[in-house]
Amino acid sequence: MHDFIVFLFAIAVGMTASGLIANIYRLAAGEPKTTLGTAVYYAVMVVAGPAVLAGNSTKSFRKKQCSKAAYAVALALSGYWSFAMGVYFLAIFMALRLT
Repeated sequence: MHDFIVFLFAIAVGMTASGLIANIYRLAAGEPKTTLGTAVYYAVMVVAGPAVLAGNSTKSFRKKQCSKAAYAVALALSGYWSFAMGVYFLAIFMALRLT
């Protein structure tokens, strides 16, 4: 049971970090117009991707523009991406905390 709770916590950490970065970027920047802006956008999307993917797929599903299967795949991918980022951020936190 403990492992499952850690798994869910890692997903929550990853999705929270993703949402924070995505919303900060939306507030601070607009559409990228230069190559540097595009590079920064892609770098931010590496971390902000799960929240953006979940949000865009939910909008498409509500408008009936995608099937339930496609929506489920998008949410599963978003969850896995969040889990991977959550494990990474938790590892960093534990390394900083133990030193």
